[in-house]
Amino acid sequence: MSTILVTGATGLVGSEVVARLVKAGHDVLALVHRQQVLLRNNGTALRSGDVTLVPGDVTKPRLGLPSRIASTVDKVVHCAAITDFGRAREVYQSINVDGTANVAELAAGLGVPLVHVGTAYVCGERDGVALESDLDVGQRFANAYEESKLQAETLVHKARANGLAAAVVRPSIVVGAERTGVVRDFKNLYVVLKLTTEGKVRSIPGHYDANLDLVPVDYVADLIVEVAERFAEAEGKTFHAVGKALTLRDFSDVLAEYPSFTVPRFVPPSSFDAQRLPVGERMYYERVASLYESYFQRRVHFDTSTADAFRRRKAPVGGQVYLRRLLDHCLKVGYLGAPLPSFTEVLSTLDGDA
Repeated sequence: MSTILVTGATGLVGSEVVARLVKAGHDVLALVHRQQVLLRNNGTALRSGDVTLVPGDVTKPRLGLPSRIASTVDKVVHCAAITDFGRAREVYQSINVDGTANVAELAAGLGVPLVHVGTAYVCGERDGVALESDLDVGQRFANAYEESKLQAETLVHKARANGLAAAVVRPSIVVGAERTGVVRDFKNLYVVLKLTTEGKVRSIPGHYDANLDLVPVDYVADLIVEVAERFAEAEGKTFHAVGKALTLRDFSDVLAEYPSFTVPRFVPPSSFDAQRLPVGERMYYERVASLYESYFQRRVHFDTSTADAFRRRKAPVGGQVYLRRLLDHCLKVGYLGAPLPSFTEVLSTLDGDA
């Protein structure tokens, strides 16, 4: 068993990674910043006796860790990142890019392996097949988040060329648990889903043959832990942690099965004009939905050859069956079907990091 440092331990993915490592018998140092409680995806807290909470900050050299603590680390799993959209570019630079540089420097200085959690959307706004071996191929990015994650992963590859033992896991759009649809935080894509099903945003630029890749949080955490535990086999490799792509036509057809939902209309981007939307809808679109519109336009397929050959866990159930589970959970807990009372409350749900 190892002593494993996990950054971003309070995030949706990070907390599930910590829980699995603890269950496997590892000593886990959970790096925490503002939040001091580790809540799992199902809302239960990890017991304080099972994991060691370590105050730290990825924006600081050596993450602000005392030498006596850092010297006990055998592996580092780097989950910390700002994952929501619309933040200032400097925020992504400080946490996603500079933070990764600090983590890589710490791991290299300690001479321990690093498992870096990136994103499948380092592929940017390109169509076709995105290989696990692809990185910077001159792609264009939809937002500063994606660009920062490319820069972060590039830093990891450079550090590896200088001797750091590293592996990369790239999730797609992380959502609820595979069997139940349960999710701890209704953020990012969930906010767009709420706005559209309530009819607050009725039109979005998109293509009905575009692919929306939703991946269960438990599958992502399982793969990250497997890479950490079988690092000798994973070293130097990149793994796409993705689901079964869902076309927007499939997405729309499932939404139409729910009588209480408004089904959004996806308009070809070349003919979409936000200025022609009603005033209220335009406000929601410009401040919220527009941040995510690129994901309704991409015809990208993520190659999983390396992940398929490596993982022992079965690939997640996806498609319409999985989407129904996500929607059913949202209805069960009242996230969908209970209108947000104000525009301010919609914006407040966007804040967060992982």
